[in-house]
Amino acid sequence: MISDVLAEAKDKMHKSVEAAKDDFGNVRTGRANPALFQKILVDYYGTPTPLGQLAGMQNPEARTLLVTPYDKIALKDIERALVSAPNLSANVGNDGTVIRVTLPELTEERRKEFVKIVRAKGEDAKVSIRNIRRRGKDDLDALKSEVGDDEVARSEKELEAITKANIDAIDDALKKKEAELLEV
Repeated sequence: MISDVLAEAKDKMHKSVEAAKDDFGNVRTGRANPALFQKILVDYYGTPTPLGQLAGMQNPEARTLLVTPYDKIALKDIERALVSAPNLSANVGNDGTVIRVTLPELTEERRKEFVKIVRAKGEDAKVSIRNIRRRGKDDLDALKSEVGDDEVARSEKELEAITKANIDAIDDALKKKEAELLEV
């Protein structure tokens, strides 16, 4: 029972760390990264569809991305979605078969804004992990009558170690992303 609670908490915390890393990947740096564009929603036959499902993306240059739609009919819809994407401010050009997206150079002020956004996302992930720890602790406390206080106390220490490891993983990913954002 205790091992189930710990395993569930560990799994959920790991998923929170992965979600945070994914969120960090969606904040743009000076390079055109296809991960930035994966979650942009395109109105495809009336259904919001992620761009990653509608087109292939290539990165021929540092700040340029080529978007090749699988369905040529969706070209205009994809272009419209890229132009209206928030926090992208990219130059979008359509030559009839592919869409060329060129990202402008980031100013120092804009880089600092992105660092703030990344820190907020990191803090949200840490809050999520702490909530998982709290739920796990509550589940362990409910088991006190069945397994005893000593077992629960040992399990709570293990839960704290798991929590610390996952928060450290978020901090490491945050430091890497900040360094990447501030790199000129």
